[in-house]
Amino acid sequence: MKIEHYKGLQPHTQLKSGQVGEIVFLPGDPGRVKKIAANFDEAKQVVYNREYLTYTGRAHGKKVSVTSTGIGCPSTAIAVEELSQVGVKVFIRVGSTGAIQPDIRLGEVIIADSAVRSDGTSLDYVEQGYPAVASNRVTNALIKSAEELKMPYHVGTVRSGDAFYAERIKGRNLAAHYEELNVLALEMEASTIFTLTRLNKLEGGCVLGVVNAIGGMDYFTGEKKAEDLAEQSITNAIKVAVNSVKHL
Repeated sequence: MKIEHYKGLQPHTQLKSGQVGEIVFLPGDPGRVKKIAANFDEAKQVVYNREYLTYTGRAHGKKVSVTSTGIGCPSTAIAVEELSQVGVKVFIRVGSTGAIQPDIRLGEVIIADSAVRSDGTSLDYVEQGYPAVASNRVTNALIKSAEELKMPYHVGTVRSGDAFYAERIKGRNLAAHYEELNVLALEMEASTIFTLTRLNKLEGGCVLGVVNAIGGMDYFTGEKKAEDLAEQSITNAIKVAVNSVKHL
């Protein structure tokens, strides 16, 4: 059921119909919104309220937007819900992650086609057995984009959790556990995006820059410092995401 809000504005994002495109990129960090929007034509800030900063422009001839979600699934769910109310059909998470497979290096990107639902938010919507799966069309567009850009990438399952520092509990080793399960990386938002888009007949996708990796340095080894590689990884994920629009 669509809920009408004061002056047609969504209560948290403060967005209204007509302000955004049907494709939206979802970084967690508001600081990354401008970095993504810099790849648009005619990019303009629409509104900034709470953790939700939105820019709209054009990419590959299509009207697109970018909205920050803040950290974690609760605020991400609000963004997806409210953006869907104002016309968004395709949601692509563009974020950072810690890779837990030894063959994944800093600077590479991960295209998540599914997520382990270790978050609490998606459980408020549907039982644990419901899968968190990305749209095939969006995933394929991201893969085509990475190949076009000759960007080293990996495709597979990630794990979305609520507690960034949960590993500090004595005797707990989440990374080792999920490495054994062939999960590629740990992050904090994809599961809810995939769950909500599937539940609502929308499309979700996810591309992540590897900013921490047990496999260590990558193909840039010897040329850049680790912190430079982490930043390069975010840039790579942004490029893959924006370039994927031509395939959607």
